[in-house]
Amino acid sequence: METVPIWVQVLALFILILLSAFFSMTETALMAANRHRLRHLAKQGNRAAITILWLLDRTERLLSLVLIANTAINALATALVTALAIAAFGNHQHVITAATACVAGLLIIFAEIVPKVIGATYPERISLFTGFILKPLMRIAKPLIWFVNIFVSAVLKLLRIKVGARAREQRISPEELRSIVLEGGSFIPQKHKSILLNLFDLEKISVEDVMTPRAQVEALNLAAPIEDILHQLATCYHNKLPVFEGEINHIAGILHVRKTVSLFNREDEITHDDIRSLLSAPYYVPVETDVFTQLQYFQENHERLGIVVDEYGEVQGLVTLEDIIEEMIGEFTTSAPGSSGEGFGWDKEGACLLEGSTTLRDINKRLGLQLPLDGPKTINGLLLEYLQDIPEAQVAMKIAGCVIEIVQVQNQAIRMVKLIAPAQAAGDDAGASRLD
Repeated sequence: METVPIWVQVLALFILILLSAFFSMTETALMAANRHRLRHLAKQGNRAAITILWLLDRTERLLSLVLIANTAINALATALVTALAIAAFGNHQHVITAATACVAGLLIIFAEIVPKVIGATYPERISLFTGFILKPLMRIAKPLIWFVNIFVSAVLKLLRIKVGARAREQRISPEELRSIVLEGGSFIPQKHKSILLNLFDLEKISVEDVMTPRAQVEALNLAAPIEDILHQLATCYHNKLPVFEGEINHIAGILHVRKTVSLFNREDEITHDDIRSLLSAPYYVPVETDVFTQLQYFQENHERLGIVVDEYGEVQGLVTLEDIIEEMIGEFTTSAPGSSGEGFGWDKEGACLLEGSTTLRDINKRLGLQLPLDGPKTINGLLLEYLQDIPEAQVAMKIAGCVIEIVQVQNQAIRMVKLIAPAQAAGDDAGASRLD
């Protein structure tokens, strides 16, 4: 070392630390890189992304290359600093110890911690830059990597670790994918994020949560006089109507209202049999069917409307393809006049007036509440379950932080309620759950 100028040795030490930092940063960046983003770039023809995916498919060889290079460089740097220290201060135990401590500090700070933090902060950017360097290095060092991996494979075999099988088993679960969407931040528009999250929820809710309840179903009764039937058809708001005879549980079929137009142009009298001849077979849906499965059933059976029935065959309501689509993307069709599907929200005083038939899911979504969904589906059902009797008007209670006041009761059901926002209710003296 005496024949080599000091400045050359210092320069060599600086280069060795830089190389060690490069491999440390590269190792962290490659392991932290988002493979889904890299695959997206690769599909767009990005050569750097294609190279990185090629390297990541050979993880064992890649890590061997990085660690062999890093270890060799660190050993050379340690030897060089020790030689410099001995040349300057003599061959003493304290000198060697001090030199080892100095080089260890340099490597830990400048060749390990700092570059690895940088690699973890910008993984894709650094990976795309270093891929073209590592690929030819891997080919050059292939014999050495092969020799080292013989021992590595033997150790892994003794430990019964199947690296390749483990890599193939890694998959993203629905909950992990949901978390990715939630953490998408500004990368995913809010509307797109809402649609994706609603899609994940389709398997968690049943058709009972999105159906039109039996009491709100507009249906045609063939037992009614023909004049009443024709008047209902002339003023009907829907394209399809369930048709029953005498009692709604006796469904005769589904009537396409458009098909009845030809009947009104006839000169002879229209009869019940004319209506009956236009009916198509009803499509029944079990009440416990989850919404995602029902969406698939609609697609497979080429249906758009189903009659929801319970375990006893009793009609509970009806569900349409539009109901499921609206559950995913939000309302987009026009609500029927007088229905509870019209928009609602808090007024300036923090109150909201609702029909008793309004579903709890809609209330939670629109008003940002946390009313329980594991029992009744409507606000009327929730209050009846809570009170265990038919309430009278001017009864109020606090559920999930929201004060609910019963405004109108009619025909053994709650017809109208008033909700007070939790922020407004917090100022009220509502220590008890029920306020009479």
